[in-house]
Amino acid sequence: MLTPPPPRTDIEARLPDDQARAWFAEALADATRAATAPGAAPAPHPAWELRFVTAGRHCGRDAADAVRALLLTEARAGTETLTRLYREGSAAERRAVLLALPFLVDGPQAVPLVDDALRTHDTRLIAAAVGPYAAVHLAPHAWRHAVLKCLFTGVPLTAVADLARRAAGDAELARMLAAHAAERTAAGRELPRDLRHALSLTGAPTEEP
Repeated sequence: MLTPPPPRTDIEARLPDDQARAWFAEALADATRAATAPGAAPAPHPAWELRFVTAGRHCGRDAADAVRALLLTEARAGTETLTRLYREGSAAERRAVLLALPFLVDGPQAVPLVDDALRTHDTRLIAAAVGPYAAVHLAPHAWRHAVLKCLFTGVPLTAVADLARRAAGDAELARMLAAHAAERTAAGRELPRDLRHALSLTGAPTEEP
């Protein structure tokens, strides 16, 4: 089941000024036209895609992720378009594509984009990759390694959507987390609170420090 995107009003409230809000309204209109134009041949570079690229410049970095994700949703971007924008985009544009997946892709066909993001060392990209789409569609083995990747790179496990549900009773995840904990202990390193928390979610017994 697809997740509804954040309301437009919530995003508008985060924009820095009236000029940004006017640009945002025009960008959404471009995206809506692209989605509803009957029988129109797709342009090589539709206006809404150009706005997708320049959203940070016009709306500010703090709101750019949400603006781009809503543009993708309003344009009803399919997996092919999402994949192209991800492959050709900057880190910020890739992050927006990942954030939009639960709004647009009701199946596992976009999992390769999540896999690609999890191979990077960009913590903001990793955090976007472990959101609601990954919670539903990432296979158990890949999902467990995504949790470990968060721990290794310092991404807070609060970024991992549905962590408690997927971790509950997962003996293999518990084994992997325990092995990671043992490595840190052997190296004289402190165990992060997130690691202890994840272990507790699996139901595995944890030792007090």
